[in-house]
Amino acid sequence: MQPRNLLALTLLLILSTALMAADVTGKWTAQVPGRDGTPREQTFQLKADGDKLTGTVDSGRGEPAPIADGKISGDSVSFTLTREFGGNTMKWTYSGTVSGSEIKFKRTGGQGEPREFTAKKAQ
Repeated sequence: MQPRNLLALTLLLILSTALMAADVTGKWTAQVPGRDGTPREQTFQLKADGDKLTGTVDSGRGEPAPIADGKISGDSVSFTLTREFGGNTMKWTYSGTVSGSEIKFKRTGGQGEPREFTAKKAQ
């Protein structure tokens, strides 16, 4: 294959991967199991900008917390969330897979066990 054709093919693959990134912009809600197993509603306000993800998570306890280190790669999303509780800092890592109007998340960190839950896009 000629170098020029190889370069064109590579650029086309990169562009198509960027275009296939999951559309996560908007409001998402989930019932997330708490430490005692009782589900608690969380609301995710997400905004995609290329492969960067920004937004907030609202658990109904105080102000919504901004997400950090947000990334999108194809149908995968990830970000971190840091909150202060009684002088203690807790950090969680969220990773998920987007499928249509759902994101299957896994949350690790904080003081509890890893949690898996599904967020649904709000209409």
